[in-house]
Amino acid sequence: MGHPPEQKQATHERILEAAGALFRRQGFSGTSVENVMRAAGLTVGGFYAHFGSKQALLVESLERIMGKRRVEWFQGLEDLRGAEWMSHLVRRYLSRAHRDAEVPACPLPAVLSDVVRGEPPVKETLARELSLTVDAIAANLSGDGKASARERALAAYALCIGTMTLSKATQGTPLSDELLTAARRAAVLMAETSEPGT
Repeated sequence: MGHPPEQKQATHERILEAAGALFRRQGFSGTSVENVMRAAGLTVGGFYAHFGSKQALLVESLERIMGKRRVEWFQGLEDLRGAEWMSHLVRRYLSRAHRDAEVPACPLPAVLSDVVRGEPPVKETLARELSLTVDAIAANLSGDGKASARERALAAYALCIGTMTLSKATQGTPLSDELLTAARRAAVLMAETSEPGT
């Protein structure tokens, strides 16, 4: 006799929650299905009733984490625009608290190297989620003759992810904090336009 749909959905959510935390902490390759199911308080045998493969779990986890992250990252900034908006955004992301968190809010520094070796659906999911985030950033910026709002958003987002990855990799050295400070300043400069309103 099968489980009621609501119970199956609740179990599915538990697995995704456990997987998301483990992926953000130790990456995709460093996390086994067994680890995920144990963290969710479930047996390994139940995994395939919810996901066809570990890659399928990563796809759904990326969608879930990045969608939730977009909402949290932009919250409370609705009345700001341009360089001021960007300044608040990057201070949230490029912070010591975010870098040093036991379970970081952003999964990308931990999973990108795994996605590089991943299957096409994983890469397509990442590209789609990145594009949604870039569009949300671009909506708060302006373009000018030097760069469009989307180009500025792409560059700023890439700067944030790359900087956080390097800062985590050099954690405990002076360079780690220096990277965060320099990137925050650079991202704000990227958001400044020479022709306001264009």
